[in-house]
Amino acid sequence: MAWFEQWVLTVILFWPLLAALVILWLPKTAEDRIRRFAVWSSVVPLVLSVLLGWDYYTRFLNGQGGIQYEVKVTWIPQLNAAYHLGVDGLSIPLIFLTSLLTTLSLYYSARVIRYRVKEYFFLFLILQTGMYGVFMALDLVLFYVFWEVGLVPMYFLIGIWGHDNREYAAIKFFLYTLVGSVAMLLAFLALYFAAGTFDILELMEKRPYEDNIWAASLVFFGIFLGLAIKVPSWPFHTWLPDAHTEAPTAGSVILAGILLKLGAYGFLRILLPILPTAFAYWGYLIVALGVISIVYGAFVCMAQTNVKRLIAYSSVSHMGYVLLGVGAAGVALSGQVSFFDRNSAALAMDGAMLQMFNHGIITGALFFLAGILYERAHTFDLRQFGGLSSKTPYFYGLFMVAGFAALGLPGLAGFWSEFFVFRGAFDIVRVWAAVGVIGIVVTAAYILWRVVMNVFLGEYDEARWGDKIWDLTGFEKATLWPLVALMVFIGVYPTPLVNFFNRAAVEILNQVGYMF
Repeated sequence: MAWFEQWVLTVILFWPLLAALVILWLPKTAEDRIRRFAVWSSVVPLVLSVLLGWDYYTRFLNGQGGIQYEVKVTWIPQLNAAYHLGVDGLSIPLIFLTSLLTTLSLYYSARVIRYRVKEYFFLFLILQTGMYGVFMALDLVLFYVFWEVGLVPMYFLIGIWGHDNREYAAIKFFLYTLVGSVAMLLAFLALYFAAGTFDILELMEKRPYEDNIWAASLVFFGIFLGLAIKVPSWPFHTWLPDAHTEAPTAGSVILAGILLKLGAYGFLRILLPILPTAFAYWGYLIVALGVISIVYGAFVCMAQTNVKRLIAYSSVSHMGYVLLGVGAAGVALSGQVSFFDRNSAALAMDGAMLQMFNHGIITGALFFLAGILYERAHTFDLRQFGGLSSKTPYFYGLFMVAGFAALGLPGLAGFWSEFFVFRGAFDIVRVWAAVGVIGIVVTAAYILWRVVMNVFLGEYDEARWGDKIWDLTGFEKATLWPLVALMVFIGVYPTPLVNFFNRAAVEILNQVGYMF
């Protein structure tokens, strides 16, 4: 299907933008029409992303690899910048994740957003285009444009539809991300001045600053800062708890499920392939920041009484596994580890990529559940509840699945992410990986003690809550079912998803010098 190969990425990318422009023409009083149109329009890229994944998997089974569905058209000739799109086994699952979480978020928002409906759905669809663009762009100018496109809608989603302290959280999110973006832009310009191109594939081949580790390191840290703030890695994480706590439910889902992955994706698409020498040189730093994030985030969760803040800090912890896996691959490339098994680098990267996807579905479900509870009780304070297992058994059951997936229970999706990361990391950075295991133990503690015992066990406060808290409704179940189904399916049979990511990991490592 030549037409599919030529047009599928462009249609997925700009369909939400087209839908957003249509919403601009609808009268703001037609709120129900706007809601329905936004939800149904998001189904189109969701279906196309499923077809894209199926077609790519067919190609994979036939031995095809590398960047597929490539589109390259001259955009700004004076800058040698192009409209250059392409995807591989790393980006296709993230495009599907973006489509799924956006559709579910819009579906959920259609029932709970009651004011400034037109602006809300317009901004959400613009945000969707920005997220798609980052995962598809193969030109640094295009990548940066879409990176920034996602910043403004999320700022307004937090600042207008957020909770009590929303203005502070929105400004903090904007300023942190902007600082990182400026540093990243300067580094992109340095790459352009050295190589004469913004094309990511060409930069992978040319590897600018390869012969000067200090110049390469300077460029490396410019890009690293922008990506690490977005991940977010300790100590650049402090914007995240405020943003999550104050964001509307769907905003928190997208922020945790997709926007954090933009930074992690940049490590694998840009930083490692273009600056492999600097990445290897600073690999231990990335590993250290990943392990600190894992352990620090988990322990801070133990002290939280606000459920959204707890989930936010759990994201700091769980995204640390991504840094650990990617950093371990960098250390392996440095040749500093005599007992290195070359497959361990690929396995660590497989785990990092799996964690990006699995964290999206698990944390997305947790934030939906937190929002559902808030819609009933109008509080995020864990200490105010108790005994909900008897009052809301369906809610309890789905939360337990998501919670156990988050703590890495075998048979659920989160287990495989951590298993692959530690399988690879233990062969490369053994001591650091051993320290990181502490995070797994503490994660189980805060999920079971801080959340399950406080919210679901004990006696239900009938005098306080009475009939104010009820079990999940039909539309709430429909919002959560796809995410829970994926947690179980990937937990039982992760092979198809691992095949996507493993092909991408091997190709990246081949690109930087390890032949498999």
